[in-house]
Amino acid sequence: MNKRLFSIILVVFIDLLGFSLILPLLPYYAETFKANETTTGILIASYALMQLIGAPILGRLSDRFGRRPVLLISVFGTFLGFLLLGFANALWMLFVSRIIDGITGGNLSVAQAYISDVTDEKSRSKGLGMIGAAFGLGFIIGPVTGGLLSQWGYAVPAFAAAAISFINLILIYAWLPESLTEEKRSQMPEKRPAITLNALLVAFQRPFTGSILITRFFFGLAFAIFQTIFSLYALAKFNLTARDTGFVLTYVGVLSVIVQGFLVGRLTSQFREDILITASVVLMGISLLGWALAPSVLWLYIIMTPTALSGGLLNTLLSSTLTKAVAPQEIGGILGLSAAVESSTRIIAPLLGGVLLQQIGTWAPGTFGAIVMTGVSIYVFATIYNHPIMATLKQNKPATVPASD
Repeated sequence: MNKRLFSIILVVFIDLLGFSLILPLLPYYAETFKANETTTGILIASYALMQLIGAPILGRLSDRFGRRPVLLISVFGTFLGFLLLGFANALWMLFVSRIIDGITGGNLSVAQAYISDVTDEKSRSKGLGMIGAAFGLGFIIGPVTGGLLSQWGYAVPAFAAAAISFINLILIYAWLPESLTEEKRSQMPEKRPAITLNALLVAFQRPFTGSILITRFFFGLAFAIFQTIFSLYALAKFNLTARDTGFVLTYVGVLSVIVQGFLVGRLTSQFREDILITASVVLMGISLLGWALAPSVLWLYIIMTPTALSGGLLNTLLSSTLTKAVAPQEIGGILGLSAAVESSTRIIAPLLGGVLLQQIGTWAPGTFGAIVMTGVSIYVFATIYNHPIMATLKQNKPATVPASD
């Protein structure tokens, strides 16, 4: 692994460690300021809403001005958000802290663009898989650490997250070189994509990239319902304690790290990405149905294996295919738009999943997800599988799609 690849993976891991340190504690922190369930839900959703706005802008800015300066600005914003969270003495300060972090914290797409810069088309899926593994590892370690620190007050994990972000800021400044080198810039067209909403949304109108983004939305919606509702589902159906639920989710996290860190590179070297995407959406639909009908906790553990496998593969492959399907000067923007699509699902999923669980039953969220993934399977087979562009991508040549301005 070269230095630049290792550096950006370390940056992502530290960033997600700080993020996941505080995320599970936010509802409890909000409760200390007398926030009700609705207010807490809005607080959590405010981050995703701001990320929906910020991620495409950060991605496109990184196409224009480089990945490193955008990462520095983004992580500095995260640092300020966590610092404000630690000093919060009123509910409005919690909201401001999450809004600041959300608008600047959509830097995963910039990190993915950095990976795209330092890898070729052949090894890109493996590199993006390593980013996913770092992401998952941060989510495994962070919540446990945050829970331990919270015994001294909810401000302590917030200050710890701020310290981690500050360390990340120093690491990026001192150790992370710019990936958009002068040589790469000289190979790009003089006229770059505009930083406008319309320029970004043009991607939806392109037959192939639009299909990938639509697939990302519906897969993200089904998977986000699973992620956000699972704890309530486990309590309602199996009366699992918070500790037992944590064990199940940690198991899923470990599996995701293994899939993205080790299996993605091996699978993409053997099979075309459209074949793997098609197989993964089918497997996700089957596993979500298995989750809906799970008769026991043991079965729950068994069905989590294909869930983690298909989820890890899809997260990596959809991003990888997008970066290969657009011209180099558009990679940051398209990944930012993809991140915004995913953020939108995290706003919708908790509300929709809660209604399905409460009004219909414990089987409803998983069944809904399975139905959605069945539709996605048909859509992917019709629009992505064996698409002419896939043959071009298999030749490991950069795309030549014109700038979307």
